[in-house]
Amino acid sequence: MTSPQAHSRREKRREIRTYAIGYALALALTGAAFAAVHWPRFPARTTLALVFGLALVQMIVHIRCFLHVSLRRSSRDDLLLILFSTLIIILMVAGIIVIIANLHGRMM
Repeated sequence: MTSPQAHSRREKRREIRTYAIGYALALALTGAAFAAVHWPRFPARTTLALVFGLALVQMIVHIRCFLHVSLRRSSRDDLLLILFSTLIIILMVAGIIVIIANLHGRMM
């Protein structure tokens, strides 16, 4: 039988390892995005798609490694909250873009 202190140390080690892996992945993904823009090897649209793809992967890394949201049953409420918040933000940004485009069309 393990002692509570040993269990606590094991949990702390696992959490630090998760943070270290997340930090390394975040640095690698950020570096890859900067490299794709700084040394363009592809057309502009492909580079933009690559940067957006890297940003999406980095969001997933942040949600998993730093916010500790997983697909386990206990974390589903947190995941639903994040997805709903994301939906609201997307709707707000899309609405603002539509309004600005409409105003631009009326001004020209």
